[in-house]
Amino acid sequence: MEMSLKEYKEREKSKKIIVYISGTWDLFHIGHLNAIRTARTLGDELIVGVSTDELIKKYKGHEPVYPYKDRLEIIESLKYVDRVVAQRELSTDEQFRELDFDVLVVGNDWKNKYLSGIEWLKNHPSKTVIYLPRTPEISTSIIRDRLGNG
Repeated sequence: MEMSLKEYKEREKSKKIIVYISGTWDLFHIGHLNAIRTARTLGDELIVGVSTDELIKKYKGHEPVYPYKDRLEIIESLKYVDRVVAQRELSTDEQFRELDFDVLVVGNDWKNKYLSGIEWLKNHPSKTVIYLPRTPEISTSIIRDRLGNG
């Protein structure tokens, strides 16, 4: 089931809501913090997936600037985060079944891309996918470009 952030917040639920968001979290910046902070407001528990170095190399074609263990430690240190897990694959239904969360938060840049896990969630009425807008004028790619041209 897809819905807007406003629709989700208006919907009342009596059970504990578990929220999941994942990312590379390389060159951690305010856009990352905004996404994690917003995800935390959507439920009672926040699980954050951190992409492994192997996954990043596989789907982005390059190594992250910071290794997995450093990115994991950064995310673990955030007060909004209840649990951190390794993201070894891009959003699979098997992974989502195992984590058993209620709400998936993903950047709106993924809205029209096929990911089996998101498609699986859409077919489960008790699950919600929320697409967050990106923080304007900041991204890891922008930072990488600036550092490369600095």
